[in-house]
Amino acid sequence: MFPRERLAVFLDGCFWHGCNEHYTAPVAHAEYWRNKLHGNRRRDAETDRLLQAADWTVIRVWEHEHPSQAAHRVREALFALRQKTAE
Repeated sequence: MFPRERLAVFLDGCFWHGCNEHYTAPVAHAEYWRNKLHGNRRRDAETDRLLQAADWTVIRVWEHEHPSQAAHRVREALFALRQKTAE
């Protein structure tokens, strides 16, 4: 979190947040996991919506994303938000 810039950064795990590239649904207790994943995704979307409504910028980073790429996205967002504040 970068409160001054109103930037929220989340690191989402591929399993827990249902990455389209890497998520594989468990066979055992399939209904439980389907509901769990659905609830996680719904909560993520609601969190994003509430933060954006409060004028926050939200960045979600997948666990498989290369750290330098993720850092670059965060750095670029911070730069843009700081420029906007300086105006």
